[in-house]
Amino acid sequence: MVKLHDSYKRLLQIYTLSSNIIGTPLLPSRFVPSPQNRHEIRFKTSGAGERALQERQRQHMARGLPKQKPIAGVKELIVVASGKGGVGKSTTAVNLALGLMANDQSKSVGLLDADVYGPSIPRLMNLKGNPELTDKNLMRPLVNFGIPCMSMGFLVEEVAPIVWRGLMVMSAIEKLIRQVDWGNLDYLVIDMPPGTGDVQLSITQNIPIAGAVIVSTPQDIALLDARRGAEMFRKVNVPVLGLVQNMSVFQCPKCSHQTHIFGSDGAKELARTLGVEMLGDIPLHLNIRETSDKGQPVVVSSPDSPEVSESLRIPVLLFIVIHYGSFYRKPFRIFGCKNLVHYFGNMY
Repeated sequence: MVKLHDSYKRLLQIYTLSSNIIGTPLLPSRFVPSPQNRHEIRFKTSGAGERALQERQRQHMARGLPKQKPIAGVKELIVVASGKGGVGKSTTAVNLALGLMANDQSKSVGLLDADVYGPSIPRLMNLKGNPELTDKNLMRPLVNFGIPCMSMGFLVEEVAPIVWRGLMVMSAIEKLIRQVDWGNLDYLVIDMPPGTGDVQLSITQNIPIAGAVIVSTPQDIALLDARRGAEMFRKVNVPVLGLVQNMSVFQCPKCSHQTHIFGSDGAKELARTLGVEMLGDIPLHLNIRETSDKGQPVVVSSPDSPEVSESLRIPVLLFIVIHYGSFYRKPFRIFGCKNLVHYFGNMY
């Protein structure tokens, strides 16, 4: 016979005593379905009644969600996300913002670093210092290469760890979004933190987003998290504009032999599975890493290099997906060709 711990014995005594005093068990028998009426109870909670309950729950949850409010002066918001860290998400976000402006210099583009715990934009954009305040007590973004940027990295020391709980992080995100004088922007690119946590939910539920770009390496373990990220955006009704496969292939600078260090075509297969566009296939190249570490993004420092062609192609395709839905099926007479696949096939 199993021996009860003293605390459990005491709890059992209290339960028995309480039942005797009240005169009825603490858990009435009607809450414990017997084998005879178990199926009857299941039948009563199924069908139309269950659907009505689910609809009431959905309406209740909808009332509890915050209403989306646009950022003043910003037309389109694009979030760049990844399920896993270390896949080149921030580098892709920087080159995407610069590429959007390079392809159409009439467009104004901003960059928001929402990765509070690991801000990378200050180093990638070669920016230092604290933002100034306007007369309305709004922070002015720091600007380089014509891109206004805001990051938690401008507000803390470069090596200082940010050891905050969720509520403090949410407050910081709210300030980075609402208390910044962005001016008039055609696009605001948001570099999201990795994962599917509080920051992602806060941003997607509070501001209207044109769509999300998912960045991943071809490695299976990274693709698992990338798919989780894509499914998260779908659950919160944010369109997934497409995938970017980063670090797809390494080409030896001496013999030009190509090695697929992280696998090949993994993100392309995931894009087909999810039914979204494949926006770009960026190689693992020494020049991209060196220019990023120096704060001279490759789109600016080496615009004519072969490894930049994909980086410049991504914003063009992204523009088309945002405004036209897809570049595979729609004809575009403005380019003088039958479809964009033909156009981009001859572009580079």
